[in-house]
Amino acid sequence: MTALLSPAPRWWQWRARLRQWWHGRLPATDALTLTQNKIYILPTRAGLALAATLGVLLVASINYQLNLGYLLTFLLAGCAAAGMWVGHGTLRGLALHLLPQQPLFAGGLAVLEVRLDNARRTPRHAIGLAVLDGPGAQHWAWADVPAGGQAAVQVSFQPARRGLHPVPLLTAETRFPLGTFRVWTVWRPATPVLVYPAPEAHPPPLPPGEPRAGSGHAASSRVPGEFDGVRPWQRGDSLRQVVWKKFAKTGELVSRDAQQAQRQELWLDFARAGPVDAEARLARLTAWVLAADARGLDYGLRLPGREIAPDNGAAHRLRCLEALALC
Repeated sequence: MTALLSPAPRWWQWRARLRQWWHGRLPATDALTLTQNKIYILPTRAGLALAATLGVLLVASINYQLNLGYLLTFLLAGCAAAGMWVGHGTLRGLALHLLPQQPLFAGGLAVLEVRLDNARRTPRHAIGLAVLDGPGAQHWAWADVPAGGQAAVQVSFQPARRGLHPVPLLTAETRFPLGTFRVWTVWRPATPVLVYPAPEAHPPPLPPGEPRAGSGHAASSRVPGEFDGVRPWQRGDSLRQVVWKKFAKTGELVSRDAQQAQRQELWLDFARAGPVDAEARLARLTAWVLAADARGLDYGLRLPGREIAPDNGAAHRLRCLEALALC
């Protein structure tokens, strides 16, 4: 018999709606200073067990008129209350700063680096940071912040696909010093993370160059194959012609072919990238951008509704990768 999935309980739906409403009211900011109205406290399982134990001790002390029982009960209750106050003070006044994030390729982990600033004269112990929801919710990063100092923690999450992704909600908590109370806060960072398309694992060679306007060479005069904007180094080539990136990676000295560069332009065209699937085309274009940049070639990028003129260098590579991510 096929098992039927029962609908979610009504109380669970209301809990999810309340949680969504609460998170939507949080201000988006990359710097957060924890004040009393941003810190929440609830007893842990150990705290509830301690409360039950204290209740039993109190009833037994009343029933048997045990003065030492009263002393033990109220001593433990006072320690628990002091622990709650210390735990609240561990987070109160702490400043959280999300450091600038680096773009990444799809399929990788986005590592978020958070700096904890402690302005007071006493250290703060056992502060944990993690993603509130999602696969990385159980991966905590713990740190102790020295008096008047700083500490850095790293948490990560995996974006689902390319594009501009908001940073998920983060939570900071401590159970210091006794573990009987959980003191926590919820943080909503503002800066999104840019995710590039994952490059194709085994892309074909770079497409043939296109003749420059007014060069007088037809496209059919090019032999199909990889763009040959470089040639082996020859005596007399200037240092500016040497492709130093390729030399650093392979140890091979090659020079830019000035005559070929004057006749041909390398264009990475979305319409001619091959696969029918749009994401596969973007993956191939990403691999071609990285290959052309590694060889020090001038290349342009054509995407639906956008064209980036041929150029080279790190800034051009980042501009092309960003266009592919947001295409």
